Amino acid sequence: MIALIVAEFEGAECRSYIFMSRTFLEKDMTTTRDWAAENAAVTFATDVFNCSAMRKYLSPRVFSSFTEAIRKGEPLDQSLADEIADGMKTWAMEKGATHFTHWFQPLTGSTAEKHDSFFAPDQQGGVIAQFTGKELIQGEPDASSFPSGGLRATFEARGYTAWDPTSDAFVVNANTDRAVLCIPCVFCGYHGEALDEKTPLLRSQAALANQLMRVARLFEIDGDRRPFATVGSEQEYFLIDLGFLEERPDLVMCGRTLFGRRPARHQQLEDHYFGRIKPRILSFMSAADRKLWRLGVPVKTRHNEVSPAQFELAPVFEEQNLAVDHNLLIMHTLQDTAQEHHFACLLHEKPFAGVNGSGKHNNWSLCGPDGKNWFSPGKTPHDNAKFLFMLVAVIKAIDTHAPLIRSSVATAGNDHRLGANEAPPAIMSVYLGEMLENILEKIHVGGSLRVGKGDAIIEIGVTSLPRIPKDVSDRNRTSPFAFTGNKFEFRSVGSSQSCALPNTVLNICMADAISKMCDALESKLPKPMPAKDASGHTREFHAALAAVLQKEISAHKRVIFGGDGYSREWEEEAERRGLPNIRTTPEALRVMIEPESIALYERFNVLSERETRSRYEVYRHAWDQTVAMEGRCALNLARTYVLPAALEWEDVLVKSVESVKSLGRDAALRLESFNKTAGLVDALHQALDELEKILDGDDATAVPAPLSRLRAVVDELEGLAADAIWPFPNYGEMFFNVARPRRMN
Repeated sequence: MIALIVAEFEGAECRSYIFMSRTFLEKDMTTTRDWAAENAAVTFATDVFNCSAMRKYLSPRVFSSFTEAIRKGEPLDQSLADEIADGMKTWAMEKGATHFTHWFQPLTGSTAEKHDSFFAPDQQGGVIAQFTGKELIQGEPDASSFPSGGLRATFEARGYTAWDPTSDAFVVNANTDRAVLCIPCVFCGYHGEALDEKTPLLRSQAALANQLMRVARLFEIDGDRRPFATVGSEQEYFLIDLGFLEERPDLVMCGRTLFGRRPARHQQLEDHYFGRIKPRILSFMSAADRKLWRLGVPVKTRHNEVSPAQFELAPVFEEQNLAVDHNLLIMHTLQDTAQEHHFACLLHEKPFAGVNGSGKHNNWSLCGPDGKNWFSPGKTPHDNAKFLFMLVAVIKAIDTHAPLIRSSVATAGNDHRLGANEAPPAIMSVYLGEMLENILEKIHVGGSLRVGKGDAIIEIGVTSLPRIPKDVSDRNRTSPFAFTGNKFEFRSVGSSQSCALPNTVLNICMADAISKMCDALESKLPKPMPAKDASGHTREFHAALAAVLQKEISAHKRVIFGGDGYSREWEEEAERRGLPNIRTTPEALRVMIEPESIALYERFNVLSERETRSRYEVYRHAWDQTVAMEGRCALNLARTYVLPAALEWEDVLVKSVESVKSLGRDAALRLESFNKTAGLVDALHQALDELEKILDGDDATAVPAPLSRLRAVVDELEGLAADAIWPFPNYGEMFFNVARPRRMN
């Protein structure tokens, strides 16, 4: 069951919603707001095997044992599996499912599934429906053709899927002839090597939870819940008419347009952002919302984005692992629903050059064992001390591990977006807002400080820490890692990416920072601790805390930046500060196999050295293959589509010149048009030859430059040739759904 916890903060203009998956005791659920009743009526999560369904299909003993194990983060008693599997099967079959699949996340960036029927022959010549605990817990898909980076040889096919009980099973396409029970799983090799994105994420969550428990013990925070991270991933995407996709082989093959001029009208009027949603688009959005609600995905916000034909969908916060699963469901659902409405949903980070690209803003926060959001300023001095500790830990994590965090969002698609004027720069920095920056600076230098316009004073090293206001900062959309009141918005994640890797890296970087700060704080505390004063705290604790915070702020404040992250001035300032600016994926991915990165993964038991190196090979191979594929696609399209069209237009101009001359008129202007076109045709031949030569080699890093030069020639030709001759729908037609002109005879 998904329970909604609503935290309403004083002084805040909006509320922070945090969804959690089976994380709270049933007694807690009685006090929460019924989000489903308010927003999705009776349909919310009806296709999810959640607590509500389990109560109906499981015995009270099994239900209680299962939910208690999940709540405490303890291993599941396998003796419960047969009854859970049978109840899950009965529930799924009532929704029309005939098959089940272990739904997992291989290193392809998407999901994978192998369907098995519930039915088996009986002794009377018929069939019987059955689903055992063994089938629920473990599956064995062929692992030979999944990317493994050398962990598995092609002839070694054995791989295993294992049920992840912390993420609810669900039925897709319920009550249709395509209904399938999907069981979220991890995926590993014969010797236990992680071959997926979920396994490292779960391991990183455990590592982070252990460090959050250390903080809880130091700050004497009670609670019996397992600490966890929460995530809300905003999803940006483009919609174009499906007919246009069918006329754009580059979009079909590569997900982005390899050629195309920016039209006269695009986003410069700023009239599309948050504009009225057109009826056809709204119909698609409503259908997608309804499907996602049935799957328990708490989508809440939908709106027009900056570029024409660009849109955004955003869910409410959830427990991190569930949120990652749900984001993958969001991407699949958007694409499937788009086709049903005769749209194509484009998830590429930069499907159209020259206009806004698409990201996936990863809103990340942490909950402690007390069930509270630890990135929310508190109501007591001790709460605020904890808040400042967590805030400084983030700064330390981002500064210390900036290259590794940058590597987590390094993809071929994101190379077209990071550093452009609508996306965060490739420089990792943290935005806190003026007030929090001021507070940290005062802590750094020592002394006291007035907060805001009031007279509240923070005194460093004593117990009189005041309340810190909520929403103490504006938003900074140019920052890759911005504090937004009770969470951090990691804006660099690509729109087509799984959120698993970026969140895995955030978790271990934060775990490392917390661990080292806890070590430092523990070393400064007197043993035994003096008796507490009337407020329940000690001056010695806060003095030690102030010393740790001062040291860490001094070491890492260079990563704090509140200005325009798009500006050239920031690049120059970042260089002076010594901040890395890693511009391309190959450069970023190399960070993964540096000794410091390998040691970090191993220290928190997230990935072994062999697993880390294998992932580098997988991600680098994916980049090489993507770039080479784009180059070969562009070469083919330019030769077989563009060049014939250009020659046809050249012939039209020749005939025009000859016709005018035959009438005894001056043909100078027509000749000028012909000469310009002929010059571009010559340049096209040269660009094609250059790109082909590069593609015949084996260095993918050499492809982008000649591909860019080829595009420049093709796009200039598009601006000269008649629309009726040009072989592809242009940007204006796709953005505004304009009918294509008929071909010239």
